[in-house]
Amino acid sequence: MASASPRPTDIVLHQQSRVLEVAFDDGARFELPCEFLRVYSPSAEVRGHGKGQETLQVGKRDVNITAIEPVGAYAVKLVFSDGHDTGLYSWETLHELGRDRDALWQQYLDRLAAAGASRDPAAGLDVRKVQFRAATPRFTTPPTDE
Repeated sequence: MASASPRPTDIVLHQQSRVLEVAFDDGARFELPCEFLRVYSPSAEVRGHGKGQETLQVGKRDVNITAIEPVGAYAVKLVFSDGHDTGLYSWETLHELGRDRDALWQQYLDRLAAAGASRDPAAGLDVRKVQFRAATPRFTTPPTDE
């Protein structure tokens, strides 16, 4: 029985350019920037639990993928340099993100503009107004390109 949705034949992470390249068995090949994948994460943290519950992701311009973990034969879990690691990217989701990338990216830019927000990390952040939680922060060491 043939699979209803395309399956990837190749997944390559280009860390320096922050692009995930995905080729599918239907001949499609997409270059998906890490920032794009992060702001369109299929996680509940980003998408919410229903229509209209999405959380606008800001300051993600410099985000990178630090790990790609296979999940069965149907998805990958992407681990991002900002610590986000809860989205499972099914083959169907990756294909749809690639197919609709230009329109989705423009929607994201429009939402940022409407919110007066930025893609840049800490853009316009007034640190005097930042509140810190009492909990102990989690520290991670970013990987190197070597």
